[in-house]
Amino acid sequence: MLVIVGLIVVIGSVLGGYIMHHGQIGILVQVSEFLIIGGAALGATLAGNSPSAVKASFQRTMALMKGNPFTKKAYAELLTMLHEVFALTKRDGLLALEKHVENPHESELFKKYPTFTRNHHAVAFFADTIKVLLSGAIEPHHLGEMLDVDVEQHHEEAMEASHVLAKSSDAMPGFGIVAAVLGVVVTMGSIAGAAAEIGAKVAAALVGTFLGILLAYGVLSPLSQACEIQAKSETAYLICLKVALIAFANDEAPMTAVEFARRSIEPGIRISFTELEMLLKDQKGN
Repeated sequence: MLVIVGLIVVIGSVLGGYIMHHGQIGILVQVSEFLIIGGAALGATLAGNSPSAVKASFQRTMALMKGNPFTKKAYAELLTMLHEVFALTKRDGLLALEKHVENPHESELFKKYPTFTRNHHAVAFFADTIKVLLSGAIEPHHLGEMLDVDVEQHHEEAMEASHVLAKSSDAMPGFGIVAAVLGVVVTMGSIAGAAAEIGAKVAAALVGTFLGILLAYGVLSPLSQACEIQAKSETAYLICLKVALIAFANDEAPMTAVEFARRSIEPGIRISFTELEMLLKDQKGN
């Protein structure tokens, strides 16, 4: 939501100041300049990135409009889910998780935690790790290394959108200059015309520079930063899971494993130990 508010403030401030200077909005509507800048930026993005990166940049930009899902409430739900899973294992053995991790989206256990199940990367990360532990294919002391590799690869993928937008932002002023230069070329071709006609063409040319700079620093650069923050939030969520799973694999008590996970959460969105205890009491009561 803040992304939308921020973009409205940027565009509103620029246009508001322009109108206060008695500028005419109609002059800024130059379809040819939009076509040159937008088309060049889109073409460069398609030429310089993989299809998956381009797709991810659009998807993640749209996802920003929904806000960051990794809130204090989401982490509270995650910790509650982890405690229930670990307590079930302590009571009924590791094999009790097999039916849940084989098809996690159909599991009645995981369905109680919608924020977690909507995060397909986190569900796959958790379920696959439990499957590895069930198979006995890895020693607990090697589990951390394997999970680190997984988290790192996911982070690299999550950062692709931010990189695409950042590169597009860097190129926008240049495309604005291209549009302005082409406008000057057109103007020079009509240099013998009336002063008003030449002035209109120069104004149209300058709109290209204006658009390039505004889109670079007022739109694409903030979107790139927002995507980077989102990617870091996704990684932090996986790290919380990783810490809990490592403690679980080392045969720590359910509460101890969950406390390890709680301590790994950013302080600003971390629930207190007392809040965690209250959540777990409510869980037992249900």
